[in-house]
Amino acid sequence: MTLPSTSMPVAGLVPAPHREADHADLLVRNAKVYTGDPRRPEARAVAVRDGRIAALGDDHDLSRLVGPGTRVVDALGRRVVPGLNDSHLHVIRGGLNYVLELRWDGVRSLRHALAMLREQAGRTPKGQWIRVVGGWTAEQFAERRMPTVAELNAAAPDTPVFVLHLYQSALMNRAAVRAAGFTKDTADPRGGQIVRGRNGEPTGVLLAAPSALILYSTLAKAPTLDAADKRTSTRHFLRELNRFGLTSAVDAAGGFQNFPGDYATVADLARSGELSLRIAYHLFPQTAGQELADLRRWTETVEPGDGDEWLRLNGAGENLTWAAADFENFSEPRPELAAGYEAEFEQAVRLLLENGWGFRLHATYDETIRRDLAVFEKLAAEGLFPGGNRWLFDHAETVSDASLDRIAALGGALSVQNRMSFQGAAFLDRYGAEAAARTPPVRGMLDRGLTVAAGTDATRVSSYNPWLSLHWLVTGRTIGGTPLYPAGNLIDREAALGLYTRGGAALTGEQDVKGTLREGCYADLAVLSADFLTVPEDDIPDIESVLTVVGGRIVYAASEYEGLDEELPPVGPEWSPVARFGGYQRDRNGARQAALVAEAAAESEQHRRWRVARGAAPENPPSFVDPCFAH
Repeated sequence: MTLPSTSMPVAGLVPAPHREADHADLLVRNAKVYTGDPRRPEARAVAVRDGRIAALGDDHDLSRLVGPGTRVVDALGRRVVPGLNDSHLHVIRGGLNYVLELRWDGVRSLRHALAMLREQAGRTPKGQWIRVVGGWTAEQFAERRMPTVAELNAAAPDTPVFVLHLYQSALMNRAAVRAAGFTKDTADPRGGQIVRGRNGEPTGVLLAAPSALILYSTLAKAPTLDAADKRTSTRHFLRELNRFGLTSAVDAAGGFQNFPGDYATVADLARSGELSLRIAYHLFPQTAGQELADLRRWTETVEPGDGDEWLRLNGAGENLTWAAADFENFSEPRPELAAGYEAEFEQAVRLLLENGWGFRLHATYDETIRRDLAVFEKLAAEGLFPGGNRWLFDHAETVSDASLDRIAALGGALSVQNRMSFQGAAFLDRYGAEAAARTPPVRGMLDRGLTVAAGTDATRVSSYNPWLSLHWLVTGRTIGGTPLYPAGNLIDREAALGLYTRGGAALTGEQDVKGTLREGCYADLAVLSADFLTVPEDDIPDIESVLTVVGGRIVYAASEYEGLDEELPPVGPEWSPVARFGGYQRDRNGARQAALVAEAAAESEQHRRWRVARGAAPENPPSFVDPCFAH
């Protein structure tokens, strides 16, 4: 008798005498399965056939589905959850650039971060830049501070270095200032500032004041990859997301992401069956003054739903018109949007509704949300809104209770991201603890019955690690441990997981096939390294997947399952930071890393005391130090 194809030693399972068509392609057994389905919240085993969930039950029940071709995986008692779905991730843009970036996500000391930078400078060829682009904050470092321009110059004297910090600022070494073409005669762009020294020359500090466009437009001057390397880069980025249990993402488009050109790589991977993550994407007009023309052209050539279960168009946004977009730099005052932007904004929304398009809208502040809602209510009075189309606000950090009621009345939804876990200290400094306590009011959203989904807004601000976001949702703390929310604005772990599974599926209209583990749904699941539902709170950010399955395919495998996933081409180019350091940084040597962090913290405290004694620093420093003043 031919034994089943096993992925772990599994005693006592033999092929059942059923028709081959009845047998499972994959069986995950000996698991603690959280289904997300209230009708059957738990199981011990999951059977997969033809990319869908065929059955759930206990090991004995499902042994009848084991045939000669069944791959059997022993979960070894681990927690299994529905595949995670990041509802606001710049996955397409992130994939095109992933292998070019030095990721400081998860790095615990500035000393280590600068050592990585110094080593990468020795590997980067002439003409290329070193890019540290998002996913980190000064709060995560033992030193609790930003690097200085002087430190960047010392680490990489000849290689251009661009370090992006949140939506607030960027640091550039001398070589990068030259490569970007900045001189004393370069004018400040609207909404941004090139910081200058006494002689008028750029110092290497760029400030979003409050617009981050100065940061992104400078980054866009760096060299890009060719088509083949973009393809490899995207595949490795998707594998990196699979590493954390992500099986789906809603791409929020964004600046410098043009349609259709910048979508060609994921479209090619979809055609060849090489996507390992399901992507629902949005279209975002790129040029101010041309938004209506772009939207009109798109509504005449494509429509939401185009594509398949792996890659599909979901709608427009996250901007519809540039004039309606606020900025989320909490180190700067809230921007005052131009009077009268509503006229053009109304035309854009009307055009979409009349053509059956849904949309998502970037809106950080309640002042913006109130103005947008007034436009929607005007269209609703004409019977146009919402007209059966899915629509949502993204971010909504300071949305008021009154605005939430109006959103609910208009059938809207919300997508929240853990930007406050990275920017919460800056928000506290500017607006105070009372305002921060409900920024955003997640509990209030759910209490109103609104559809709410969660995400990260990676990769240029928050990290793409979803467990940082889940930690923020259940603890209300920043990356640095600062508490933001009272108990009344926290949600429990099952509710948080629902925002990352069922919530994301609802935003794309896929709630009947995605977001839960039940018969007939997509076979998208993750076997976790630790049990999210019971692990201590402080350990949530360290969770990874040890086995990620999308559509019945094993797309990521680690620990005992290493080698079961699909082989990827090597990371290229050879000098890629990812080829040397990987992506999100994990503690591979706990004792050594702990010693380095302790040493860095002690050194930082000694330096602070030295500066206080000489009157160069306050006795009680603020919780966050802007890079302009970290010299």
